[in-house]
Amino acid sequence: MSVLPLIAITLTVLFSPLVLSLKAGECEVCISVLNRFRATLDKEQQGDQKIIEKRFVKFCKPLKLKENRFCYYLGGTADAATGILGEMAKPLSWGMPSEKVCEKLKKKDRQICELTYEKQIDFSTVDLKKLKVKDLKKILSDWDEGCDGCLEKSDFIKRIEELKPKHVRSEL
Repeated sequence: MSVLPLIAITLTVLFSPLVLSLKAGECEVCISVLNRFRATLDKEQQGDQKIIEKRFVKFCKPLKLKENRFCYYLGGTADAATGILGEMAKPLSWGMPSEKVCEKLKKKDRQICELTYEKQIDFSTVDLKKLKVKDLKKILSDWDEGCDGCLEKSDFIKRIEELKPKHVRSEL
């Protein structure tokens, strides 16, 4: 028996894990934004790279937080220093799935796949008294609400309880 096939098999086994593929939950912001963006394009626009780039910049304008940061990394915001929109638009124009596009973007800038959504608070089970004031302020900020005159934790909790019916949907 020859040693050469054994070496080839050993090398294949050793280096096969180095293939960069996405793990579960990785690139969640990238995949989510690209899927939503793709849904805004009609059939004619989906095949044209330049139109995709222009529409993506327009799509990015109202986005906030992590999604805005994703657009910034690609060059889809006005304040972006660099731009790799073409690296996103070209594969999209071919009809490549968002997961694969994000995998390619990860090779260009790994920060793109480090973006994750913050965990949502389950208001039906959470005890607001156990949250930090910082977290309570974040809840109000996410709701685009303020708390004028709030000085103590109990003030923030009271304000959240007042606004909860307006902002939290309760499933039946």
